[in-house]
Amino acid sequence: MSGIFPRAYFRNQFEMNENELIKLILQGESDKFRIFVEKYRQMVFRTCMGFVHNKEDADDLTQEVFIQAYRSLPDFKMKSAFSTWLYRIAVNASLNKVRRSGRISFIDRIESLFGSDSPGAGQLFDTDDPENIIIKKEHSQWLQRALDSLPEKQRTAIVLSKYDDLSQKEIAEIMKTSEGAVEALLHRAKKNLREKLSGRIPKKNK
Repeated sequence: MSGIFPRAYFRNQFEMNENELIKLILQGESDKFRIFVEKYRQMVFRTCMGFVHNKEDADDLTQEVFIQAYRSLPDFKMKSAFSTWLYRIAVNASLNKVRRSGRISFIDRIESLFGSDSPGAGQLFDTDDPENIIIKKEHSQWLQRALDSLPEKQRTAIVLSKYDDLSQKEIAEIMKTSEGAVEALLHRAKKNLREKLSGRIPKKNK
């Protein structure tokens, strides 16, 4: 079959046990890997976007993740769900991208921007709840900088929780840790975001 697969074909293939599908791919039916790409593309893109905040970078990372997953498929031990394994690849690729980018720290950017008395800077942070900010203002520059400043484990937990809407159990499986550890990471991440977003942003004069 060449070209774009019919949607009905993918629907039928999705019903196949993923481990069986992997076995077929490893036996030489490499074209079936496109089924995983079709099924998980948006999931991977959303995860990458939560780290890099740039559509072009997220698109590139998404392609990189699937290439890496295909090449590493022989190493997949089937001890976890394929989606969990794919999430790990997406998270690691995204973190590597962030490390390579050498971004300016959150504090440096805040001081630089407010040195020029940026108009409207206080509008974004009228709420005291960073969780609401994540939901409503996920693409804002300020939140991006705050997220970028979090320790990697906290950032990973909050991205998987708020961008991908995963449960603590699912996040624990991806991060290879306990649900209690994930709960603690999310608590610290929210606390750090609250401090960064309310403590470092000047209040608007009324």
